[in-house]
Amino acid sequence: MRFLPATADPTALDRAAAYPADGPVAALSPERIREELDANQFRREWIWLAEDEDGQVLARALWWGRADSERPIALDCLQVRSTVADPVAVATRLLDAGHAAFGTRPLYNLSLPPDWSTRSELTEAITWRREASSRTGLSREIQRLRYEWTPAAGLPETSGRLTFREGSDEEFLEAFVRVSAGSLDQATLDELRTKDARQLAEEDMRFYLDCPGERSWWRLAELPDGTPAGLAVPSATPYNRNVGYLGVVPEQRGKGLIDEILAEITRFHAAEGAERITATTDTTNIPMAAAFDRAGYEVSEIRMVLEAPRSA
Repeated sequence: MRFLPATADPTALDRAAAYPADGPVAALSPERIREELDANQFRREWIWLAEDEDGQVLARALWWGRADSERPIALDCLQVRSTVADPVAVATRLLDAGHAAFGTRPLYNLSLPPDWSTRSELTEAITWRREASSRTGLSREIQRLRYEWTPAAGLPETSGRLTFREGSDEEFLEAFVRVSAGSLDQATLDELRTKDARQLAEEDMRFYLDCPGERSWWRLAELPDGTPAGLAVPSATPYNRNVGYLGVVPEQRGKGLIDEILAEITRFHAAEGAERITATTDTTNIPMAAAFDRAGYEVSEIRMVLEAPRSA
């Protein structure tokens, strides 16, 4: 068996795209792969194959990044032919080959239907992917709820409990710092183990400035008397308008203000003509999930994230 990137020969990319995907985990179509390649979010060197001695494709792994990424950000697709006796071993070697070439171990995003854990064929398919990921160093698991809002859900009304205004970069930096305190978001908690709140705030701001959304969309949330309450950062992905980042400062929590901030983001995107607004939150962040539920967002999938353990 050999493991090779789609740059190995002139037909390798075609073989990867034409791979006859089987199994219950949703696969990418050849058309979708070509679209991502055209958008520079897939690269030939980020697409890897496992082949037998006769050149039959036994497995493929496709990594994704932003159009300007130097290295892949996430594993987007991992498949092993159902006839392979030991999918864990093949998948592990394939991932190891890709990781060695990249010089990094990108996280693995698995998009699953909300009821996946009750479907035996899916749990079996996820089991070998988890094991292979763990063997190659992606041993930490987080499950996130992916929400969607569509116009059918209706728009929340303005309550008047908060006002929203534009702000300077320094004001937003301070707001990012303040809302991170006591956060229930797992990624935030992880980052705060190795850096201070201001460092994390600077990184968060850079991340959202790099997203497809506009800086002019951002708003500071205040009580009617001007007391800071939180922030709303409407954003976008390459595919949809997105909730982005939102939060309430610690001293204003427990008053339902997160509903007002989420409503502001929803109204903003809807006014811009958005037919779909996406959002994600950890399954452990129960208050945020409840706010999405109240706002008419519905869970469209569960995103399982497998990644390398964070340094303490």
